[in-house]
Amino acid sequence: MELQLSGQTALVTGSTSGIGKAIASSLAAEGAKVLINGRREDKVYETIEEIRGRHAGAELVPAVADLGTEQGCRTLMEQHPNVDIVVNNLGIFEPAEFFDIPDEEWFRFFEVNIMSGVRLSRHYLKRMMQQDRGRIIFIASEAAVMPSQEMAHYSATKTMQLSISRSLAELTKGTNVTVNTVMPGSTLTEGVETMLDTLYPGESLTIREAEQRFMRENRPTSIIQRLIRPEEIAHLVTFISSPLSSAINGAALRIDGGLVRSVF
Repeated sequence: MELQLSGQTALVTGSTSGIGKAIASSLAAEGAKVLINGRREDKVYETIEEIRGRHAGAELVPAVADLGTEQGCRTLMEQHPNVDIVVNNLGIFEPAEFFDIPDEEWFRFFEVNIMSGVRLSRHYLKRMMQQDRGRIIFIASEAAVMPSQEMAHYSATKTMQLSISRSLAELTKGTNVTVNTVMPGSTLTEGVETMLDTLYPGESLTIREAEQRFMRENRPTSIIQRLIRPEEIAHLVTFISSPLSSAINGAALRIDGGLVRSVF
């Protein structure tokens, strides 16, 4: 299937690792010019080389900026005022007891997980609507609809993304611009692989064995009973970025392996 992404410019925030890097690689493979974003210049260029090694001729542009800050967003928008696709992937998470989370942490999660996407969308969505084309995609989580007791602050920001995304989609009525949210389930990113490697000390489990045990004990409602691969998330996001997805707007799309036990 030709996804008609050649000539399109995509910004993928937080794209030097994990799901973000997989999305950037997938978009580049389909012919899009991709802005690779991260806070560290060395990581950005390392990611560019890695993706080019996988997809010869990929058009990749460094976009070094800390988008968890207002200044970082402003810098990036000044350097790249126009894009066709924005994937709001940047996010932070860490388990913490609710009673131990100080106000500062709540504000930090809000600033990174919510305001990065709000600031970028406020700038780019207006331009997309003027040009009558464009895509904005928020990367949320199954925690948006199945909040985690050990990550109340993270879950709250993911639920907020659903609301923001739908509100922005309403603004696009009658245009060729779409705004959607993708909700991944537990995914085998580099960080999760490191966690699995240390989760069962002294048991000499392979990563695959640790993955199976983790899913069995911690994600029993998953139908596929394995962690999702970043590339699987990326394939869906790439399709949603395509002109072929024009009838999908205002949607919250689950890609959780059946983890959430709901028909909606």
